[in-house]
Amino acid sequence: MQSAAAFRPCPARPLVGRSPSRPLLPARPIRVSSTGAGAGAVAAAASTRCGAVGPRGLGHGLLPVSTDREGKARQRTVACAAAGKAGKAEEEGGGFLKTLQLGAFFGLWYLFNIYFNIYNKQVLKVFPYPINITEVQFAVGAAVAVFMWITGILKRPKISGAQLLAIVPLAIVHTMGNLFTNMSLGKVAVSFTHTIKAMEPFFSVVLSAIFLGELPTVWVGLSLLPIVGGVALASLTEASFNWAGFWSAMASNVTFQSRNVLSKKLMVKKEDQESLDNINLFSIITVMSFFLLAPVTFFTEGVKMTPSFLQSAGLNVNQVLTRSLLAALCFHAYQQVSYMILAVVSPVTHSVGNCVKRVVVIVTSVLFFRTPVSPINSLGTAIALAGVFLYSQLKRLKPKPKTA
Repeated sequence: MQSAAAFRPCPARPLVGRSPSRPLLPARPIRVSSTGAGAGAVAAAASTRCGAVGPRGLGHGLLPVSTDREGKARQRTVACAAAGKAGKAEEEGGGFLKTLQLGAFFGLWYLFNIYFNIYNKQVLKVFPYPINITEVQFAVGAAVAVFMWITGILKRPKISGAQLLAIVPLAIVHTMGNLFTNMSLGKVAVSFTHTIKAMEPFFSVVLSAIFLGELPTVWVGLSLLPIVGGVALASLTEASFNWAGFWSAMASNVTFQSRNVLSKKLMVKKEDQESLDNINLFSIITVMSFFLLAPVTFFTEGVKMTPSFLQSAGLNVNQVLTRSLLAALCFHAYQQVSYMILAVVSPVTHSVGNCVKRVVVIVTSVLFFRTPVSPINSLGTAIALAGVFLYSQLKRLKPKPKTA
């Protein structure tokens, strides 16, 4: 028989125990409002009170805190997403502006080149003194360079005597290259001169192999075949062909590519490249070329670009001087823009742009001067320029290293 003690009920315990570390908050009277909002106030007060006195595991404002944390986390997520979208939009906007700027550079490059060739050819037609014209172009370019240094538009280079001596050979071949180009433009059509100058990659490969020991890959070598074949085909059918203009353009190719080889061979030190950017290097070469060509002009053609000589030759003085000045400004401007483009794109992209530039110059000169062009001549020019484009693409492919 079970004892009565077994059925004795346990004393009642409070559902919410007092925390040993915290004193029980004093009871606060709850006043019930007679309005409908009173019930809500009572419930809110009761909830707050229970949360305040309850242990951490059971209450203590758990529901409001959890909701508040979720809200803050949601706000942070929304803010991060908005910031990400804003950053992406800003990046896309910046990329668009860069593309727009690069397109403007290419447009100016082509435009200055077109006007240089047109004005230069117009002057050479009535004033057949290419040395005088080349000297005027160097004089204007040197004046522009000095002006940019004095005004601070272009940072004045810090250059040593050793660097100046290394630049002298570059200035010599630069002078010869521009002189030969003007001699060719004075003898043959602009389109034909630029078709011959499409053979620059051929001379670049040959001179690099001879002086630098850089042998081309098989594919690069094969890409030279359409260049040479196209120029030969265009030359055979050129209406304005003469040997003086042809060999002058060829000599221009040799000298300009020699300049590139020399710059690789002589300007190889890192400190030289860091202290002397391309635009400053071109400006220094232009100033040197002016002084190098001055005695040659004096002892060969003589100083003929003067109002008195032009007037005695029956030429329009203002027209010849104005177009000579514009040609010189366009010449220096397109060289400057070319180096600005090279600073922001790869050499391969610049080479492709140069190929397109040659096409634009050839087409515009044919249209402007109404140069007679036969279908075979056009085909030869197109083949040569396609070869130049193929060459520029194949140059970017590096040969795979041979495995042992």
